[in-house]
Amino acid sequence: MTFIEQNTARTHAPAEINPEEVRSALGGEILAPGDAGYEEAARIWNGVYDGARPAVVIRCSRPADVTAALSFASSHNLEIAVRGGAHSIAGFSTGDGVAVIDLSPMNEVHVDPAARRATVGGGAVWADVDRATQAHGLATTGGLVSSTGVAGFTLGGGIGWLMRRHGLACDNLLAAEVVTADGRLIRTSESENPELLWGLRGGGGNFGIVTQFEFALHPVGPMVYAGPIFYPPEADIPLLRAFREWAPDASEDITALLNLTTAPPLPVIPKAWHGRKVTALLATSAGPIEEGEGHVERFRAVAEPVADLLGPMPYAAIQTLVDPLWERGVLAYFKATNLARLDDRLIDRLHELHLRAPGPQCEIHVHQMGGAVARVNETATAFAEPAMPYVLNAVTAWRDPGVGKAHREWARAVIQAASDASTGRTYVNFLGDANAARTAYGAETYRRLVALKERYDPTNVFRRNQNVDPRAARGSGAER
Repeated sequence: MTFIEQNTARTHAPAEINPEEVRSALGGEILAPGDAGYEEAARIWNGVYDGARPAVVIRCSRPADVTAALSFASSHNLEIAVRGGAHSIAGFSTGDGVAVIDLSPMNEVHVDPAARRATVGGGAVWADVDRATQAHGLATTGGLVSSTGVAGFTLGGGIGWLMRRHGLACDNLLAAEVVTADGRLIRTSESENPELLWGLRGGGGNFGIVTQFEFALHPVGPMVYAGPIFYPPEADIPLLRAFREWAPDASEDITALLNLTTAPPLPVIPKAWHGRKVTALLATSAGPIEEGEGHVERFRAVAEPVADLLGPMPYAAIQTLVDPLWERGVLAYFKATNLARLDDRLIDRLHELHLRAPGPQCEIHVHQMGGAVARVNETATAFAEPAMPYVLNAVTAWRDPGVGKAHREWARAVIQAASDASTGRTYVNFLGDANAARTAYGAETYRRLVALKERYDPTNVFRRNQNVDPRAARGSGAER
């Protein structure tokens, strides 16, 4: 029986699992309930899903392990959850009764400094990549938290500090090795299976398990002009208006965002401001350090800062700056939308929502887009709407489970407030809700993704993601 035939029967109850049978069938490390290390292996970064009980966690060290894990899950009628870095805002990389295919042992990074290329294992996180590439004064666009997985971040697009000069992470993806639903290991590049590469550049984990990425690298660091400036909350409105006026003509060297947040208890922020509402401008220049101050000087005149930490710093430092606030196990929910404009009505509403945020890690991010991102033709990658000027992201995190409802409602209210200014599309990596692919990508891109899904995963084996349903290609359009 083929993989596809086995996976067609997913409505059957999972077969009983004998852990010893699993171990004898696979080469990687296998953890089942009751095994030492299982409880830790079952957890992901987002603590909302700490109660999930996978049937088995299969840690793969090579592509052959991935193929064997797929075969085992199919023969036992187990739904598959793929885990790279395990951030998984929506909890896709774990679940009750699923087979978790865990790529974390595949975290190797090899750098060719002469060719400015990096090959990266499917289980690597951005800290692994930055450590290897910065040794050569090179980098590619990576996550804003260093524990973010390379795979999920890249496959969903990849918004990071280098994007306006060097493009999104997916724009820097040159090639990949992928284990498909039928167990084949195939390579994709501009000259080999190019339509699959198009889908991997923003289409999520719908088409297979990427065991290796190849990225373009660029001269960056080790020192850059970067960091935050913190302002009092009454600066929200003038800062957002200044940001709106500045962003369209800003140098492509600079990538910036405004974060309406609460001051963390850091020694570099005056103690009197700890726990109080603040607005933070965060920026990174990919250009010469001596030019950095000129890119952002107008913001220093908008209001008196609470703390000004924007200046020369190691690139590795800006990549890890917010790591302490987003540790593993935090309870998190994100929601987002693409913005066509940042008008006065929306600015006023965001200020109001900032002031009534229910917790210290309720943040409103307004990301500046444009530059190299906008120069990519909309049909060149699956990333939704590269020409949009801004992305609005509502980020929430909490530790007390009793406050989760209020945090989620607040995040939804932030995005609802932007409904008139939204383009109607969304950056999928910032979504905390499942089943959003159809609206996230837009009709034409979604149709092309469906055709690709029909080719590489017609039975929807890889459905724990922002799912593209292959049945739409057969005239159904029904959601799983």
